[in-house]
Amino acid sequence: MDYVNLGPTGLKVSRLCLGCMSYGDTRRGWHGDWVLDEDRSRPFIREAIESGINFFDTANMYSGGASEEVIGRLLPEFAHRDEIVVATKAFLPWRRAPNTGGLSRKSLFNAIDDSLGRLKMDHVDLYQIHRWDESTPIAETMEALHDIVKAGKARYIGASSMYAWQFAKAQEIARANGWTPFVSMQNHLNLLYREEEREMIPLCHDQGVALIPWSPLARGRLARAWDQSTVRSETDGFGKSLYRQNVDADRAVVEAVGVIAEARGVERASVALAWHFTKGVTAPIVGATRRGHIASALAALDLELTADEIECLEAPYLPKTPVGVESTASTEWRLSVKGDR
Repeated sequence: MDYVNLGPTGLKVSRLCLGCMSYGDTRRGWHGDWVLDEDRSRPFIREAIESGINFFDTANMYSGGASEEVIGRLLPEFAHRDEIVVATKAFLPWRRAPNTGGLSRKSLFNAIDDSLGRLKMDHVDLYQIHRWDESTPIAETMEALHDIVKAGKARYIGASSMYAWQFAKAQEIARANGWTPFVSMQNHLNLLYREEEREMIPLCHDQGVALIPWSPLARGRLARAWDQSTVRSETDGFGKSLYRQNVDADRAVVEAVGVIAEARGVERASVALAWHFTKGVTAPIVGATRRGHIASALAALDLELTADEIECLEAPYLPKTPVGVESTASTEWRLSVKGDR
């Protein structure tokens, strides 16, 4: 496993980040039957650490907080706290009530304390805003995040999907006030969704911000033949909403992945993930719920795509209207919040 600095920091992270949205409790939150409980999650956490992955990403809303609880219990079984990098996020509502979500000072201070309680940690290494909050001045958010860092509850801060102008505005407000800036961008990027190549990726490269994209396999679509389905693909309503445009072009991309994978003698997922490293990505956030998922992700690190292969993968793509950058939680998220944290 190779390790690199997370953006402009001295923090060392593995070239793969294990996304923990799939670990938690199907009875909590809006996630479907594809979520694994603690016992079924354990083998994947162990395999990740034994493979050299030291970077783990979760969020306070995954399985209604159960994801944080599960990884908080499992990580100490296999690694020392100082060897691992734990990232979590806040913004999406955890309950149907005022102030139980968003990026206000009140909400963020509540959210970080609750996350630390579930994780059974005194700090997280990377604290991220899950989306842009139009109802809160960004200066309030950036000052609150700065104070969370200065209080020792987070080492660094990052952002997730938003428009490039929003990210630039947040960074400038932090710079102008001497507050802690974002060091990473967790954005939506894969062979089926490349709109981030227009503005966000060039901005992050110019500013030295790390790229740790979510859904690098397009919710598994790039890891299997077009006509194959899984429990998650059938029940993941949010995932379905992301890939409704230019379906014929998407199918052509998926078929190109299959052709290259067969020619190289590797899994489709390895090809799709290897493409990310041609875009200057620091660490794509990969999920693992079946045997072989982590192995195929690891194989991507040693797979160097040729210029012709990259052209073959990219040629069918057609531009799309941006999705996944919404500044408010989707109707599905808001209407399916279950119980307390």
